[in-house]
Amino acid sequence: MTSLTASSVNILTTSQAVPSTPSWFGEITVIAHHLQRQDVLTAIEEQVHFARRRFGRYEVIDFVAVLFGYAISGERTLEAFYECLQPWANMLMALFGRDRLPARSTLSRFLAALDQPTVESLRTLFLKDLLARPLGKEEQLGGLFDRQGNRYLVFDVDGTREAARQRALPQTADRPAPQRRLRPLCAPGYTGRKRGEIVRSRTTVLQAHTHQFLGTFGNSGNGEYRAELRRAVTAIQGYREAHHHPEERVLLRLDGQYGTGAVLADLAGLPFVMRGKAYHLLKHTDIQARLKLPPDQHLTHPESGMVRALYDCPDVPVGPDGVSCRVVVATHQASEKKSRIGVTRAGVVYELFFSRLPQQTFTASDVVALYLHRGAFETTLADEDQEIDPDRWVSHTATGQEVWQLISQWVWNLRLELGHQLHPDPVRTTEFAPALPPAHKETPAQAPVQGYEKASVALPWKAGRFSGQDFALQPDGTLRCPADQMLVANERRREANGSLRVVYAASIRSCRPCPLREHCQWNGSATKKPRQVSVLLHPLRVGSQPILWKDWSRRQHRRACMQLLRHQRVEVRVEPALAAASLSPLTSAPLSRAQRAHYRLTFQERLVRNARVSTAGQVTIRLCGVPANFATSLGLSLIA
Repeated sequence: MTSLTASSVNILTTSQAVPSTPSWFGEITVIAHHLQRQDVLTAIEEQVHFARRRFGRYEVIDFVAVLFGYAISGERTLEAFYECLQPWANMLMALFGRDRLPARSTLSRFLAALDQPTVESLRTLFLKDLLARPLGKEEQLGGLFDRQGNRYLVFDVDGTREAARQRALPQTADRPAPQRRLRPLCAPGYTGRKRGEIVRSRTTVLQAHTHQFLGTFGNSGNGEYRAELRRAVTAIQGYREAHHHPEERVLLRLDGQYGTGAVLADLAGLPFVMRGKAYHLLKHTDIQARLKLPPDQHLTHPESGMVRALYDCPDVPVGPDGVSCRVVVATHQASEKKSRIGVTRAGVVYELFFSRLPQQTFTASDVVALYLHRGAFETTLADEDQEIDPDRWVSHTATGQEVWQLISQWVWNLRLELGHQLHPDPVRTTEFAPALPPAHKETPAQAPVQGYEKASVALPWKAGRFSGQDFALQPDGTLRCPADQMLVANERRREANGSLRVVYAASIRSCRPCPLREHCQWNGSATKKPRQVSVLLHPLRVGSQPILWKDWSRRQHRRACMQLLRHQRVEVRVEPALAAASLSPLTSAPLSRAQRAHYRLTFQERLVRNARVSTAGQVTIRLCGVPANFATSLGLSLIA
């Protein structure tokens, strides 16, 4: 038996400390270089101004550099990030053209002192940077293609809530009131699980085809969802104008919290799909009458197998302003367990869907499927929480938390952009809904119904006689004649042209003694049959093309950027500093007390105080494993 001896392995130690570079330092190097090359850092220095006393030598760009590094690193806490960064602090700041790294306490004071104009200036640069460089050419951009071949850009608007954990403290007369650090940031709200928690909400806007974030807007408690929605619409309008896309080809998919008619005025006329929660609309006369007629379509959920009967009701006035809206009512049988969504009446669950999509290009099942498809946004938010976790508490003030969430989404978009440069894959195409059967292959009576138009009745056929238009359709599914008698449906049949004819008939006992019989029957009082009225439901003329969904993978390009240098060698070399140059006029001249406090200097003088001087040692960073084409696109030097 052969045994291994200790002499086969030589273990040597040294007292000299040689720290290893963090695994995320290579990615920070690439992203910082990209931002510098696109003049984003220069724009932050020149356009984002914030003056406050006793900030010493640091400016906004210094703290933005720290937040970018913190978001890219993925460290769970700021303390862990600073511990890993300690040997490489000067190198990180040199990537952003700065000298010293602000301490953690200085960063906390900066985030706590930020004002709203500074946050909005940074938000403007974030959106401007997104619009400056599209991910692909115009003909390669993704989109939703309807049944007539029109291209829509889809945007998802959703709200998330983050609950703040706090200890229960006794509140008695002999004790001071508890001071909650997160109280200015959060407010009592409801997360769906436990009432009475203090929470902070944020509204996020996502381009559904490129998976790029367009903005994040936060508020304490349950938030101000209508104000946040208006800001989200403004960001979407800016994206649309930058890409020269028509307004009628932009589709908003909204969360259920927006499902009231009041928010329709906040959408600036953009097409939308949302789940409605204004269940009082079920009492509307048109909707009640439509529910008594056959459904337009049946939609089967591919996983649960639940079958929904769909009733399409166009031009229904919704909201206090009576905005005309397309309402799709979905019904299914109630189970023993109470349904979490919808309202249950007489053993039937009713769900509402609001939309402004035309019936000629989207059937009722297409509208419902588009809304249910927005569940993919939840997986995007899960990826965001896993990689960056923007909902973590970085600051105890609203403005500081807003800046952190903004920087987090900025890093997300940069990873997507660089990942597309690493792997410029073409857009992928998915058949969202199959093509409809063409009319020339099947007779209209055999073709499947894709929805019905508004019910119509016959026109007047003889002067002085009642026509079908004189018989009003009632919410209970019956007709009411001019003599206030009831007609009930007793026959339904398909016509040769594909229309559905519903025949209503009155009772002979009501027609015989009727004083208006002379104006109602064909042969006047000579006929012995009761009055009949037929209502026609003509099939909708919908485009026959399939609905296509073109997009990119939401993970592949981001993971490619993140994993490119995580396991590669990163070498950092700092050359000795040159001889100190003559002192600048700013440091040689005596400073006043106001200048010493840093709040009376000009913004250019403030930037100079922590700028990396030319006499500082040259920092050389060698990244291994970078593809040549990717390095060339970023303007990085290649070595043999």
